[in-house]
Amino acid sequence: MNQQGSDRTRDVMSLLLNKGPMRIVVIIVAIFFLLSFSKPWVQVGAGQRGVVMNFGAVQGKVLDEGIHPRIPIMQEIVLVDVKVQKVETDAAAASSDLQDVTSRVALNFHIVPDKANVVYQKIGIHFKERIIDPAIQEVVKAVTAKYTAEELITKRPAVSDAMRASLMERLLEYNVSVDAFSIVIFSFSKIFTEAIESKQTAEQLAQKAKRDLERIKIEAEQKITAARAEAESLRLQRANISLDLIELRKVEANLRAIDKWNGVLPQVTGAGAVPFIGVGETSKSIRRE
Repeated sequence: MNQQGSDRTRDVMSLLLNKGPMRIVVIIVAIFFLLSFSKPWVQVGAGQRGVVMNFGAVQGKVLDEGIHPRIPIMQEIVLVDVKVQKVETDAAAASSDLQDVTSRVALNFHIVPDKANVVYQKIGIHFKERIIDPAIQEVVKAVTAKYTAEELITKRPAVSDAMRASLMERLLEYNVSVDAFSIVIFSFSKIFTEAIESKQTAEQLAQKAKRDLERIKIEAEQKITAARAEAESLRLQRANISLDLIELRKVEANLRAIDKWNGVLPQVTGAGAVPFIGVGETSKSIRRE
């Protein structure tokens, strides 16, 4: 019974394969499954490059973004990231005046796209640990040793530019391009930090004292100028005073006293009596007129 069933199944399959259209369908399905498992194409994403390897040997061709054919079994495509990447690294060094300096630097970089195959062949995918970190350590030590600890603070932009230029030259040998470099922080010993703070405080106090002295000088000069102007004004007034002007001032004073007089003569005489102000002088002035 089982033998009869197997024979019947073979007969059905033979009948289906002998038919033209059904044979084509079976062939198409077989090809589809074969392509699905063998993957004769590869897709390179945005910001990536494809490194072609024939039986494990890196080839000179680098695949750009998009879909590319691949020879199954023979070829393997390794995707390499060529986008801008960022690393932060701590580096210890010594300044020219032998002060211990700990630096934290940030580096933006990317692999040169056309050289992705060379980078993969010579360095691999762990290029940060193998190339970038050691290069940063060496450059930070070399540049820091050219400056004093104080200059590392006061000339920070120049120090950063020197480190960036040195890193660009060093990493370009490995087909790694530097996009940006910055010094995140400089750290010094506690004793040196306190000495810098004390010096800055002293400089600030000195600047304040200098400003106060300049202010006092300016105020003194202003007072001298004002006194000279007042003295000159008094000198001019004295030069313009004459006897007639003095007489006129006396008359004006007597007239003001008369305007204030209520018409009653003083009733008290003696040493404490108040005299009748300028009566005689006023009479003389009236007679002259």
